Amino acid sequence: MKVLVQKVISASVTVEGKIVSKIADGYLLLIGVEKGDDKSKAEYLAKKVANFRIFTDENDKMNLSVMDVKGEILAVSQFTLAADLSRGNRPGFDTAALPHDAEPLYEYFVEQLRSFGIPVKTGIFQADMKVALVNDGPCTFLLQK
Repeated sequence: MKVLVQKVISASVTVEGKIVSKIADGYLLLIGVEKGDDKSKAEYLAKKVANFRIFTDENDKMNLSVMDVKGEILAVSQFTLAADLSRGNRPGFDTAALPHDAEPLYEYFVEQLRSFGIPVKTGIFQADMKVALVNDGPCTFLLQK
């Protein structure tokens, strides 16, 4: 399981020309579920994201979590994060979990984040989404388990 964390000033997801989710300060998460991923990986990564300290404190040091700053999260499923890029110029997706396995684990990950009291909004699983963001920093990290 991979989670791309982007610290944002704002982010939104549009589907068929309509904004379906948007947040202000917080994280845009792109979540890739791979074959073999399980609830323990989702739990580990949700805890890591909730406690990840990349917001700056009064001394301008990355020392505050999304919970500390009362931020929001926009969590978007993105199977392309599970792509195999080791051969050729075209990505392979054999390592990506099938939708019927990936969706429940993605939803479980979102529920784990919510259990920390963080407001979490989502995209629409398997939809053709347009994701807009204003990356703060830019500040982007790849977490995986």
